[in-house]
Amino acid sequence: MVVRTQRQVVDYALQRRALLTQLHAGRVGVSEVCDADPYLVQAAKFHGEPSETICPVCRREPLTNVAWVFGDELKNASGQARKPEELDRMANQYEEFNVYIVEVCRTCNWNHLVLSYVLGTGGLNDRPSRRKTAAE
Repeated sequence: MVVRTQRQVVDYALQRRALLTQLHAGRVGVSEVCDADPYLVQAAKFHGEPSETICPVCRREPLTNVAWVFGDELKNASGQARKPEELDRMANQYEEFNVYIVEVCRTCNWNHLVLSYVLGTGGLNDRPSRRKTAAE
């Protein structure tokens, strides 16, 4: 079993902070940032992990983090929300796929990409077989 390691990590905290600064300064409207797709809100309800961060817009409830997976090797599973325990299993099953963590407020529909990274075995499960050839 290969240990799951995140690689190519991108943190979107500065982008989030800039957007919230624009919102609080009145340069961006609430309707522009609280526009979560209904599918995203449903995914937050069934696949999300509650966070300790209170919604920066409505300040009514903690945000929910939803992990979305994408990758050619995933085939039909690409573009779906997954729970953390599913990510662990998938990281040992597939060579490489991308994970995008989106924070969602189920009250006001605020949503923002928080983090992205790559998971998978990185080819470590593909050990070359040690069969002898006829020449050996």
